[in-house]
Amino acid sequence: MGHTAAARPEEIQHSFADVNGVRIHYASAGAAIGAAIGVTANVNAGGDAAAAGAGAAAPGAAGASRLIIFLHGFPEFWYAWREQLVEFGRDYFAVAPDMRGYNLSSKPAEIERYEISQLVGDVRALVEHLQPSHAGAKKCFLVGHDWGGVVAWAAAIACPDVVEKLVIINSPHPGIFQRELAENPVQQQASQYMLMFRSPEAEAMLSANNFALFQEGILGEGLRRGYFTEADRRAYVEAWSQPGALTGGLNYYRAARIGPPSGTGDEASRMKLNFPSLDVKAPTLVIWGEKDPYLLTGNLNGLDRYVPNLRVERIPDGTHWVVPEKPALVNSLIRGFLES
Repeated sequence: MGHTAAARPEEIQHSFADVNGVRIHYASAGAAIGAAIGVTANVNAGGDAAAAGAGAAAPGAAGASRLIIFLHGFPEFWYAWREQLVEFGRDYFAVAPDMRGYNLSSKPAEIERYEISQLVGDVRALVEHLQPSHAGAKKCFLVGHDWGGVVAWAAAIACPDVVEKLVIINSPHPGIFQRELAENPVQQQASQYMLMFRSPEAEAMLSANNFALFQEGILGEGLRRGYFTEADRRAYVEAWSQPGALTGGLNYYRAARIGPPSGTGDEASRMKLNFPSLDVKAPTLVIWGEKDPYLLTGNLNGLDRYVPNLRVERIPDGTHWVVPEKPALVNSLIRGFLES
């Protein structure tokens, strides 16, 4: 499938929400766009706030539009979902936050403030914050990729009252991933980067030469094939360059303590979770680019044990970055699932 039309800046608005002890910047589009709650701002694609002022609307001002929230992964920001905001803003109130630690959102210094319970708290609080702009509904459709998917899985597990339907894109369920890290040598090898991300040297290595590793690893193929532009590259570099943003993203790995065996005789690190169960009650769509070099297809095996209402869509030629690679296909799969 081809690409959808590029998001036009005037279709996307920017606001801030003071929730769960942090300030979250979010982009939004859709029926409730005129009713975004909290502080509004003019923000360019990369994340510079040009001006800010008070902007609030009366509860229910947007009618009955349904809320869909998109959670980005590492090392991205709201902009990763720009095409989805425009697509789903046609008939949803579509919201894509900068998750805590990223771009324009708060960047707590303490590693423990990036634990899963804190990140799930951000999702719940953001839904509650946005309630007046979607007719007071207490649930959302939740979409997550990579670390955003990890948080989305956890939110669906911990807050079934908040997540109506769940969409996961190349992000492993915590129970399955723990098994793969403990038992699958191929996944262990593919996850070695996690050990580096948790190390004190990570910031210097990843920021060297104007984020050269990120520019090539995340944007390089898209720039060559044309689904990323030079403007996209500038936007990502600007977001990565926000003070504290790189450390904020890396602190997700450090707080979770997740990773393969280090080779010194230790076992795979277990993600710090305090859930009585890892079962997901919400109907769930999992979209998986099968050429993902970091998160392998073994993460799909046995998933129905935890997710009884499950649909899996494999994309054989998709990679970890299947969202920008195939936005029209991804959008179609999400829409078909939400409307089924």
